[in-house]
Amino acid sequence: MGVVQTCFLFVLVSLLCVESKYIKYDTSSVIVPGKINVHLVAHTHDDVGWLKTVDQYYVGSNNSIQGACVQNVLDSIVPALLADKNRKFIYVEQAFFQRWWRDQSEEVQNVVKQLVISGQLELINGGMCMHDEAAPHYIDMIDQTTLGHQFIKEEFNVTPRIGWQIDPFGHSAVQAYLLGAEVGFDSFFFGRIDYQDRTKRKGDKSLEVVWRGSKSLGSSAQIFAGAFPQNYEPPSNLYYEVNDDSPILQDNPNLFDYNVAERVNEFVSAAMDQANITRTNHVMWTMGTDFKYQYAHTWYKQMDKFIHYVNQDGRVNALYSTPSIYTDAKYATNESWPLKTDDFFPYADSANAYWTGYFTSRPALKGYVRKMSGYYLAARQLEFFKGRSKARTNTDSLADALAIAQHHDAVSGTSKQHVANDYAKRLAIGYAEAEEVVGESLSCIAESASKGGCMSPTNKFQQCLLLNISYCPPSEVDLSNGKSLVVVVYNSLGWKREDVIRIPVINENVAVKDAGGKEIESQLLPLLKASVGIRDYYSKAYLSMASNVTPKYWLAFTASLPPLGFNTYIISTSQNDTVEIGPGNLKLIYSGKGELTQYINSRSLVKASVEQSYSYYAGDNGSKDKQASGAYIFRPNGTYSINSEGQDVFTVLRGPLLDEVHQQISSWIYQITRVYKGKEHAEVEFTVGPIPIEDGIGKEVVTKITTTVKNNKKFYTDSSGRDFIERVRDYRKDWELQVNQPIAGNYYPVCLLYNHIQLN
Repeated sequence: MGVVQTCFLFVLVSLLCVESKYIKYDTSSVIVPGKINVHLVAHTHDDVGWLKTVDQYYVGSNNSIQGACVQNVLDSIVPALLADKNRKFIYVEQAFFQRWWRDQSEEVQNVVKQLVISGQLELINGGMCMHDEAAPHYIDMIDQTTLGHQFIKEEFNVTPRIGWQIDPFGHSAVQAYLLGAEVGFDSFFFGRIDYQDRTKRKGDKSLEVVWRGSKSLGSSAQIFAGAFPQNYEPPSNLYYEVNDDSPILQDNPNLFDYNVAERVNEFVSAAMDQANITRTNHVMWTMGTDFKYQYAHTWYKQMDKFIHYVNQDGRVNALYSTPSIYTDAKYATNESWPLKTDDFFPYADSANAYWTGYFTSRPALKGYVRKMSGYYLAARQLEFFKGRSKARTNTDSLADALAIAQHHDAVSGTSKQHVANDYAKRLAIGYAEAEEVVGESLSCIAESASKGGCMSPTNKFQQCLLLNISYCPPSEVDLSNGKSLVVVVYNSLGWKREDVIRIPVINENVAVKDAGGKEIESQLLPLLKASVGIRDYYSKAYLSMASNVTPKYWLAFTASLPPLGFNTYIISTSQNDTVEIGPGNLKLIYSGKGELTQYINSRSLVKASVEQSYSYYAGDNGSKDKQASGAYIFRPNGTYSINSEGQDVFTVLRGPLLDEVHQQISSWIYQITRVYKGKEHAEVEFTVGPIPIEDGIGKEVVTKITTTVKNNKKFYTDSSGRDFIERVRDYRKDWELQVNQPIAGNYYPVCLLYNHIQLN
């Protein structure tokens, strides 16, 4: 058999391989004159409660709702900054930072202090939260900011330079001057302004302005302020949290998808675009958004590369920066800036999406926050008078709860229900501790006035927090057996006050005397069926059992109070049918059917027609364009009148101190109008609810006051309870408004203050 030899030819192919090696990225860039300088500001925005509670956000629990863990952010930032001295980071929310700080070892705290001193870590804004600017009172805004700034000063001996209100839904003039310039900030940055306003400002390069928020303070309280081109996030395709879908900068030529030139071109293009709408050659990029940097390495690794390769390219200059560095650079240009003199309300992010719905969302929480604010003001004064000590019950818990409650998803009413419950729970816990402080302090002060010196008090005053449901057990005692009730009323304001005090009582024949024994004028008002029903329902919920006493009357008397002082009153046993209401200068005139028709002021000689009515706006369900009315957005779909029901709709109660008009507007709306002898304004108290929703339609209930005043569309609202801002219907001072939502776009926030407490 023949042998067949088979020859195989092996061709060895030598492949040209590029060996990968370590690249040291040059991140040492600084500002370069004459070039567009892109300031990369690494940041996270950490809501102090929203979809999850503040505790859940901090520890990272309940992640089925939202994958967010703030302690991971702060844990991750420290080693990332230590890895490169050129990297920088800013942090805002002190409610989280202070929790994290208390969890750290002394060694870690010392490292963080060095990062702050070097400027790598900058604590900006500095409040416990990023507060809302529509619902809070300016005092609460100051208090929550002060709590944060005190900690930063004590621990780091620095004062925040920058205002950073990037997420609130509109901005008040008070924020600009009182919580900006007057706080000592050098600049103030924010993210949300009206979409039409933003478009106009991009066109004329006026996103950055000098904001002069106070007419009275003028230029002495103005501040450099800037809105971002698009909210507070990075430019498109520059998000680098784990699992973000932006393309990375792949600079290893030995791997597929090498894209350095492509990514550098995209970076430069975005920088040019922003430079075209910005004055000077400095632009800021907010490199981060909600709850980012939980794994900081992914962000910094990409920014290191961009700074390195963009600066090698040379068309623009990129650098790690902070808002302070950016502000200094802007000031150094000596550029002239447009002047802004009013506010940024209302805010809309699209034609049918005016964020004016949150002005009234969760009104019970709004009212609770405001009432606790007034109580806290008085409580900490009384705490100081007696002597403050951290070793015993104090007002700290209420201070913290109130600070957190100013967050732009708290008092705004835009959080989820379980989060709103958490805010209320914290306030209740804080109140319980402050209540003890107030009771002991006021008892001590009251006794020391006669004995001299504040010793341990023998008597302890009980308090009446639940007068809004006609519930006050200390005053609901039987005085017919010769007992007397001592009422102490405290004034937390710095000026003398005279106010009518109302407490529920069970006896009919009662007299009120001052501390000197002089009888003062008082008045009994019947406690009506509607009030009793509310009292029975809520007092049972409060006590877990039904109250065994039902008062029959409100006792009203005038308390005269010195500044930051109190007076004592003793209550013991011993009252032509017209439609003109009011024992003093102000008169309200009602028709026989209970309709308000006219008001008269005999002192100022004002006489004018006036009408009041109730109606509701039906909430749009978004079926046309998926923009529904809700907790944030006010989008009405029609206006519907609410007419009076039943026969007993008009009851008049008269007395020497005040007159009251009681009206059952509907089965679920009850109104009391009070006109006091010594005041020239009417007080309206209304009880609304439960609002009927069986028809599946959301309802925004409103009351309308119609007068003959010819104001040519002009009116005024307060700014966080302080300044007055001129408003013109369907008009914006800063741009030519396109009216898409004529109702929602003309609603503005107003602020009322609960500024006294009553103790019994």
